[in-house]
Amino acid sequence: MKTIKKHKILNISYLILVVMLYSTSMNSQVLPEYLTMASQNNPEIQAAYKEFEAALQKAPQVSSLPDPSLTMSAFGRMIETRVGAQEARFSLMQMFPWFGTLEAKEQAANLMAEATFQKYLDSRNEVFLKIKKTYAELYEINTIIQLEEENLKILNNYRELALSKFKSGKGAMVDVVRIDIKRNESETKIQLLKDQNQPLQIEFNSLLNRDLNEMVTIPDSLALVENDVPLERDSLFVFNPKLKGLEKKIASFEAQKKVVKKEGYPMIGLGLDYSIISKRDVPDLEMNGQDAIMPMLSVTLPIFRKKYHAKQKEVDFMLQATHYEKQAVKNNLQTSYSMANYNISKAKTLKELYKKQTESTKQAISLLIAAYSNSGTDFEEILRMNQDLLVLQTVMVSANKNQFIAQSTRDYLISKQE
Repeated sequence: MKTIKKHKILNISYLILVVMLYSTSMNSQVLPEYLTMASQNNPEIQAAYKEFEAALQKAPQVSSLPDPSLTMSAFGRMIETRVGAQEARFSLMQMFPWFGTLEAKEQAANLMAEATFQKYLDSRNEVFLKIKKTYAELYEINTIIQLEEENLKILNNYRELALSKFKSGKGAMVDVVRIDIKRNESETKIQLLKDQNQPLQIEFNSLLNRDLNEMVTIPDSLALVENDVPLERDSLFVFNPKLKGLEKKIASFEAQKKVVKKEGYPMIGLGLDYSIISKRDVPDLEMNGQDAIMPMLSVTLPIFRKKYHAKQKEVDFMLQATHYEKQAVKNNLQTSYSMANYNISKAKTLKELYKKQTESTKQAISLLIAAYSNSGTDFEEILRMNQDLLVLQTVMVSANKNQFIAQSTRDYLISKQE
């Protein structure tokens, strides 16, 4: 009866381990909270957003009129005119760019600011992906620690069983020694895994820009998508910020072409000239001492065309370069997307294999334990099969991690909303 009871305890332990791997925990809801925290605190994200805010300040600069010019002249020796001596002269001039130039500059600046905003979104998404990868690695380590601790409990039960068989004369003391070796090995693995957990926790907290020793809540399971909804290939990267940012840059360069063209036209200046005239000592002189007011019109002559042609070529080359860059980014996205899909499919296939192998291994262990309880033989085979089961449970956890990382990478590529 005692052996049957231990047999049931072992089976229940295995069942708990398997259920733990497939269960969905409420702790998985913590990840969105961490992402929100990162979006508010991560310095890389904040730096990208400040660059966007700085880019917004460009439009008011380029869309404003040039400052007017005021010229004041005072004569040390007065210049005599018919109506009196000219004492001082004031000239005010305002230059106006060609029609539509300021609007074109503003449009180009705003489009470039939108491109900077897309860069900010991409930086944020990259940080989110790093957080998810580190989170998955923490899940893997902590789950394997739990598996090793459960395995240690099972080995303790095996030790009691082997010791009981030895005392009854049906087993050998070497079985107890073998178990002690496995127990020491398991304890060492647990310690090494806990040591490995520390730098990952520091990395995770640094991504959140908080105290490096802050505790990280780790889930019992990861949110995995088992049934994917296929997307149309033409619409895969419609929302990807890298591509959208390059599209905005292209639109900005197109607007800059208009700016360069309009800058090659004359600028028109409107002004006013005011002269202060003193009175002459001449009786009945018409307009004696009357100040002079004269409107002025000036026009720039853009006759040196070389600089305008160079500007036009510069914008054309930048436009071509951005088109090439966009195509390169799109090619890389397609390659990465294909690899992410493969990794997801690979993880699912391996999980199916591990699940079948786990069930078969459990059945084999049950048969071996029953045989050992009766005859006291094949204990070494029990330990080997138990080790195989632990390996299967460990690689199952790793497959879950790999699927989650591949799934997160794919979501990053298509810019899936959180």
